[in-house]
Amino acid sequence: MLAPATRFGQGFVSVLRWMNNAGVVWIFALMFLICADIVGRTVFDSPIRGVPEMVALSLVGSVFLQIAFAIVQGRLTRSDMAVAPLERREPELANDWQAFLAAIGAVLFVLMAVGAWPDFVRSVKTREFAGVEGLFKVQVWPVKLLLVVGAAAAALELVRQLFARLRASFAAPPKPARIWAEAVVLVLALVVFALAVGEPTERTIGAAMIAIALVLIALGMPIALALLATGFLGIALLKNDVGIAVRTLSLAAEGTISEYVFATVPLFVLMGLFVNVSEIGRDAFRAAQLVFGRIRGGLGVATVAANAIFAAITGISIASAAIFTKIAVPEMVRHGYTPKFAVGLTAGSSVLGMLIPPSLLLIIYGVIAEVSIGDLFLAAVVPGILLALAFAVGTVLMAIFWPGFVGRTGEARAAADGAGAGSSLLGMLPVLGLIVLVLGGIYGGVFTPTEAGAAGAFGAMCIALLKRRLGGTALWDVIRETGEVSVAILFLIISASTFSRMLTLTELPQDMAQFLAGTGLGMPGFLAAYLILLVVLGMVLDSTSILLILLPLALPVVTELGGNLVWFGIVTVIGVEIGLLTPPFGLSVFVIKSSLADDSLSLGAIFAGAFPFVLITTAVTILLMAFPAISTFLL
Repeated sequence: MLAPATRFGQGFVSVLRWMNNAGVVWIFALMFLICADIVGRTVFDSPIRGVPEMVALSLVGSVFLQIAFAIVQGRLTRSDMAVAPLERREPELANDWQAFLAAIGAVLFVLMAVGAWPDFVRSVKTREFAGVEGLFKVQVWPVKLLLVVGAAAAALELVRQLFARLRASFAAPPKPARIWAEAVVLVLALVVFALAVGEPTERTIGAAMIAIALVLIALGMPIALALLATGFLGIALLKNDVGIAVRTLSLAAEGTISEYVFATVPLFVLMGLFVNVSEIGRDAFRAAQLVFGRIRGGLGVATVAANAIFAAITGISIASAAIFTKIAVPEMVRHGYTPKFAVGLTAGSSVLGMLIPPSLLLIIYGVIAEVSIGDLFLAAVVPGILLALAFAVGTVLMAIFWPGFVGRTGEARAAADGAGAGSSLLGMLPVLGLIVLVLGGIYGGVFTPTEAGAAGAFGAMCIALLKRRLGGTALWDVIRETGEVSVAILFLIISASTFSRMLTLTELPQDMAQFLAGTGLGMPGFLAAYLILLVVLGMVLDSTSILLILLPLALPVVTELGGNLVWFGIVTVIGVEIGLLTPPFGLSVFVIKSSLADDSLSLGAIFAGAFPFVLITTAVTILLMAFPAISTFLL
């Protein structure tokens, strides 16, 4: 975050903060709107008209109310693999590079605002509305105005950051490293110029844009902006028309997330954060400890079981990692487990959060691949249980045959007394209630996934209120964090949509599918290469970004080879989650490190502790690849 140095800058950031606050409250209000629609439909047989349209429009409006402040806060996802060391060793060079990236981002947002302005004017003149004539109508021009204003505000914020960095750059003496960096920028510019003035094929442009996007991401450009920039540039080169590329930017911004199903993203994030506040994870761990505490490695098995239960009501791996670092790790260490094993098991079992439904990654995959989210949830049940069992069995076997790594687990064989057992079992009732509400509602045909997210979030909020864990400050923190996480994901989806449109124009995915189908390697060869690529990308990128970058290329291949897209979704999600445990990015490991009270445990030790569970997860992934029926059994 680059703090404003002038009074004008401070005032501008304050305006952005108020815009952001309006956006996050708007998202929170969607929960009540959807729940009211559910009650009206199921209890009074009188649904609220126009809810899907209102929710879809609200997503666009709330994202662009928040995007500028997300930039202020540095909430857009990026890879720190190259930037973090550069900031430590060559701060002047890092500053110059960030100024360059800010300039690119500012130009993109200006173009987006310019492209959206005519559409806003037209919607005002024609009184464009969403809904059905005679039943429900809502004017769309306010949302289109928010898109223009939000994009312009984001551009102004990036310009503010650009000038702040330029002032620092001019004040610092030039160094050889900075000259080399300028040479890299010049090379990138020459590549783009050569593509513009030459006569490259569509495939060449597509391959060049993929390469440039990966380079920009590796060098620390926010992933959303890297995809947006290369998508825009590729379309401009393919169509030989900047105007079409500008229009595509505005269409992607307005149309990509303006669908009811995308509301699942903020709603499931909101539910997960309410669950976190209510300390349901602690209740789940106590109950699991009561059941498994007497067996060898019992606390480790209890940690796996509690993660599996917690996953069934949150769907977010990093939430599991943060919570059980504070709950399970101290308990295991107190009973004789080694700190390395305790944190490694916590990191490993946290990946269950993205596999066992409801799962945020499965929702994102379902939207991208255009397959049923309900089918994905159902298909993930058996693989999720299988992975949890594999972790539990692995823990017991390591406790027996590798005691030097696991520790003195015999000291953990304690049983709770009657009062403690009753309290632990009673504490599981809210957990079971949420599971039945969300998953039972989806599988029973009562809720759509979006409605299940709203009902689950409302239920989790009620539990937190009843447990007196949700005061005014805590409630605002949950609402604010929901908005900040959601805007980063939803804007990334918008950017990936622009990138995917460019790839579709190049026909590169189709060519790749035909080429791989003709090599004779078949599905097994493709899956082997795909798993390796997932793990490699997982070392430097977050899970959502990997899905958005890879799936436009991979899905046509799977279709060409005759694969089931629901099964492929399960394989993809579990493969992506391996990256949460592998260096150098290893998001779950970093979350655990930041949540630990013990500074003596290094990142390397946590990665080493998690390595056996990386192997277990990889083995289960290969098993799912080899036997698709494990995933499709319940369909």
